[in-house]
Amino acid sequence: MTRITSWHPNPSIPKFTVPKGSVDAHCHVFGPRAQFPFSPKAKYIPEDAGPEKLFALRDHLGFSRNVIVQASCHGTDNRATLNAIAQSNGLARGVAVVNPDISMDELVTLHEGGIRGIRFNFLKRLVDNAPKDKFIEVAERISRLGWHVVVYFEADLLDELIPFLKALPVTIVIDHLGRPDVSKGANGPDMLAFRKLLEEHDNILTKVSCADRLSKQGWPFDDFVEAIAPIVADFPDRVLWGTDWPHPNMQDNIPDDGQLVDIIPRIAPTIALREKLLITNPMRLYWPEL
Repeated sequence: MTRITSWHPNPSIPKFTVPKGSVDAHCHVFGPRAQFPFSPKAKYIPEDAGPEKLFALRDHLGFSRNVIVQASCHGTDNRATLNAIAQSNGLARGVAVVNPDISMDELVTLHEGGIRGIRFNFLKRLVDNAPKDKFIEVAERISRLGWHVVVYFEADLLDELIPFLKALPVTIVIDHLGRPDVSKGANGPDMLAFRKLLEEHDNILTKVSCADRLSKQGWPFDDFVEAIAPIVADFPDRVLWGTDWPHPNMQDNIPDDGQLVDIIPRIAPTIALREKLLITNPMRLYWPEL
């Protein structure tokens, strides 16, 4: 399998200056492979994108902290994520992917390493099996640690997943708004269905991220902004933002991370909205002790 480079080699400096203390609440690390091999079940094999590159990008973009989400190419071996957290001087926390039968002792060890949530991935092109009943059992165990669950799915699965989401006994964060079709605007069927989910379940937050994946227009992502800005305005306490660096499996149309940051004031046009999106909400989830 050919190794993939999915990140921009020279991202621009954003025109927008993020508030001091801002958190990139969705990013990843890959490897280094020699130290942390990829899963034999991985659907893609990336080039190394370790903590040094991640933290250099953090500084380049003006962010203060990172939330590192376990990438599917590493499966349930969270050592690469834990390694990056350990090198962050307290400025990173993480979201793990775990085997459903993981013990409480193992979860405590992950907590000590900076993990504050687990991710359930329902994208069939990335994972072979997503056992909902086992996931609910894991969620019950992590509730004792104060963790949350991150759920990744595409819009056509939302109706099927609603009973599962209702059964989770913890805070839920939906990755990338459940990948809606933003080309239909804020009142398109996918966006209305997702809005209804947020209205009916106050324990659900979402990451208003991945314009590069969701937009059908490309830069400057006007369709994404039009569809997503009303969600940020109407649910200001329940939104997070992240770069998604190093943009897993995006070898075509690789986004410029500086341009992604420049979308922020367009979806969060006031200082108050930006503070919640970039600081208050992610700090509440990942650094509640501060």
